[in-house]
Amino acid sequence: MRKSVENLATSKTTGGRRHPLRIRRKYETDRYPNEAVTGAQVTVTRTVRGKNRKTAVKTIDFVNLATGDAKVKKAKILKVLDNATNNDYKRRGIITKGAILETQEGKCRVVSKPGQNGIVNAILVKE
Repeated sequence: MRKSVENLATSKTTGGRRHPLRIRRKYETDRYPNEAVTGAQVTVTRTVRGKNRKTAVKTIDFVNLATGDAKVKKAKILKVLDNATNNDYKRRGIITKGAILETQEGKCRVVSKPGQNGIVNAILVKE
């Protein structure tokens, strides 16, 4: 997918085609979004700008849950309750930063970016 943030090949006012003076840069191209869902853990690693690497979660079934008393425990994800990022994400059960999850320990809010960090960290939500 070579979709660009900036359209380099715009048209002239007469309707003719304008040829770009340069090609798209690496940082101008987009990728398909990585949407994490619940299931057995599957991660993918991709190379990004500067030969750096990003690990993304495709599916995950556990969350690192900060309980508030300086302890972190591993809790099983039951379902996605809410996702303020997108109503469609809420319906499809996609986990992004800020999503509210139902776990064995109770409700929690995701504070990491599963599509970029490769891990799901969350904090308990007071009810």
